[in-house]
Amino acid sequence: MMHSIRFNMPVVLTEHAKLRMDERQIDAVLVLEIIDTGTLKDAGNSHYWLYKNITERADNLLCVAAVIENAVVIKTIMHYWEPQS
Repeated sequence: MMHSIRFNMPVVLTEHAKLRMDERQIDAVLVLEIIDTGTLKDAGNSHYWLYKNITERADNLLCVAAVIENAVVIKTIMHYWEPQS
């Protein structure tokens, strides 16, 4: 089981997020790095984007879309992401 140090909560991946991780060659270690050390942007109603530039990757920014309540539920994983103003 994955656990976020930043939020002190378990991290749960949806099936969709797992598929996107495989497609984008992102492992659980990298997902946790984005969650625990990336920039947090509030998307409203317990929904958040957490994103980070990983210098060794060409497909930046990497972003996880999460719902944070009793756990950090990762809905999807995106690349080439751009934060909205």
